[in-house]
Amino acid sequence: MRQILIVAVTSLVCVLGVSAQQRYVDTQKSTLMIHIGKTGVFSGLGHEHEVRAPIHSGAADTGSHPTVEIHVDARELRVIDKDASEKDRAEVQKTMLGPEVLDSESHHEIVFKSTDAESAGQGQWTLRGNLTLRGQTRRVTIQVTLKDSRYTGETTVKQTDFGIKPPGKAGVRAKDEVRIEFDVWLAS
Repeated sequence: MRQILIVAVTSLVCVLGVSAQQRYVDTQKSTLMIHIGKTGVFSGLGHEHEVRAPIHSGAADTGSHPTVEIHVDARELRVIDKDASEKDRAEVQKTMLGPEVLDSESHHEIVFKSTDAESAGQGQWTLRGNLTLRGQTRRVTIQVTLKDSRYTGETTVKQTDFGIKPPGKAGVRAKDEVRIEFDVWLAS
């Protein structure tokens, strides 16, 4: 069972502000977390995976037509499986970044660019945009919540939508759908 990302991030992450101005993402605080489940006859023997990545760069225009653009360096994705051995984490990491999954040497960046933002209630937004992962761009929808000057949220993407065959072995493999959570802070 390996990962992807993000997938996107890889989605993914979004940021909407309250004042009309362009603001940059605080890359020291902002992170992306990817959860990859397992499936198959022997899935009880496999591991679910968690992957973390810092937000490399990004900005949000918080004016009347809010927009956001977020960049993650695919080579900075790290497998943090708490219950796995260091050896197992290293193997998953190698597969995830390798040519069969993210191909991070050929496709360094995961990028999300919003195209539409819609209020979903006080402090909540539905953000639509384009996620580019492994050189392929797909539309995604992300739910965002503003609380205490930070933006959190999540989305689900399919690895196969980005040309990734979920890795695994006979009887146990990564699920096609991965859940991406983000915690994004705008710089002051």
